[in-house]
Amino acid sequence: MCRSNKSPWVCLTCSSVHCGRYVNGHAKKHYEDAQIPLLNHKRSEKQEKAQHTVCMDCSSYSTYCYRCDDFVVNDTKLGLVQKVREHLQNLENSAFTADRHRKRKLLENSSLNSKLLKVNGSTAAICATGLRNLGNTCFMNAILQSLSNIEQFCCYFKELPAVELRNGKTAGRRTYHTRSQGDSNVSLVEEFRKTLCALWQGSQTAFSPESLFYVVWKIMPNFRGYQQQDAHEFMRYLLDHLHLELQGGFNGVSRSAILQENSTLSANNKCCINGASTVVTTIFGGILQNEVNCLICGTESRKFDPFLDLSLDIPSQFRSKRSKNQENGPVCSLRDCLRSFTDLEELDETELYMCHKCKKKQKSTKKFWIQKLPKALCLHLKRFHWTAYLRNKVDTYVQFPLRGLDMKCYLLEPENSGPDSCLYDLAAVVVHHGSGVGSGHYTAYAVHEGRWFHFNDSTVTVTDEETVGKAKAYILFYVERQARAGADKL
Repeated sequence: MCRSNKSPWVCLTCSSVHCGRYVNGHAKKHYEDAQIPLLNHKRSEKQEKAQHTVCMDCSSYSTYCYRCDDFVVNDTKLGLVQKVREHLQNLENSAFTADRHRKRKLLENSSLNSKLLKVNGSTAAICATGLRNLGNTCFMNAILQSLSNIEQFCCYFKELPAVELRNGKTAGRRTYHTRSQGDSNVSLVEEFRKTLCALWQGSQTAFSPESLFYVVWKIMPNFRGYQQQDAHEFMRYLLDHLHLELQGGFNGVSRSAILQENSTLSANNKCCINGASTVVTTIFGGILQNEVNCLICGTESRKFDPFLDLSLDIPSQFRSKRSKNQENGPVCSLRDCLRSFTDLEELDETELYMCHKCKKKQKSTKKFWIQKLPKALCLHLKRFHWTAYLRNKVDTYVQFPLRGLDMKCYLLEPENSGPDSCLYDLAAVVVHHGSGVGSGHYTAYAVHEGRWFHFNDSTVTVTDEETVGKAKAYILFYVERQARAGADKL
């Protein structure tokens, strides 16, 4: 109808093709127009079955129902949806479609040329690749884009050997999964590797992470479906499962080979969580010292806890502050949040400490020290809090440094650290837009080869440090300055 080549959707009732709701919405209008005769006349059995409610994305082959207003993951008894997918795939491989792809490539190149950036007087193209939203999967996209810019972490996975999990009739072909499929032969590491390899190649403007999302559904039941999820919770599940799979061996690679490769990364400075060290704990792993003192007898208890990220409260005195530009009152800084995390704290009545000397629960104080800093420091700002029956968002702006975050004063033994070993530079920021954890939208900022990019699902734009600094951060990824220098040398 509008001659747009963006987001084409085919109606599975009549095979007409229209643009999606985020272009001009003609696919949805096609469905709505089909309902008018049904409302004005008594519905016959034939009309009931022909309401043009289900359509398919011609790019990702995902299926959507307008009546349910949700993506469809099941098929008909005769497998008709999969047959349409296979037919579209055959068209894609035909000579006719090859010609169409050449034309599309010219259009993409022209749009890419319109997004050129002046760097030191010369013109450079944006090589970043976006991630398609598969239905409220912005939480996953923001985390994936952030992790892809943690250089040491990303390079490890991209250098792993590729392994083909499929064989027989489906060898070399794209497969599309539904919830009912019983395929247990999945590898999170392999799909994560493929996704990272697809980013920053510059060969496409957007990549569809549907294979990775399918594996997430298989091994992380909490994230099944298309409802909005918490990006921090997803990041922790993702890192934990990557760590476990790397420990146990995957894709035919023995556990000993993995551990041997990890040992070259971790050297003598290991932080093991649930077993042997992997690239996850080598890059993100740190160690906290939890120090508890009984206020009655003075007994001191120390415990060392490994961590992959630190969750920081926004101090209560700053929680009513909404924006950076408000004049009344001081601006909350990341240092305020870190200080609140490490300051001496008296435990309340619900957290009484079991003193082994007093032989009963007593009032006590608690203090955290950082015993070992990680190569990549992940800081999670606790913006969501339960109040009665609701989970409210703390929308306070928190000022954070883009470079030179000094963590030395939070170390247990700062005198044993080098002059620059505690300095961190910002690598990526995840931002939550909206009012609640179950709604809103996630985007990410990340720096790549000295340039800052804004990742909004399939859209990637160049931005500047001032814009990044004004963001209301939810998750901050800092990289140790020495680690970055070492990576540059490699």
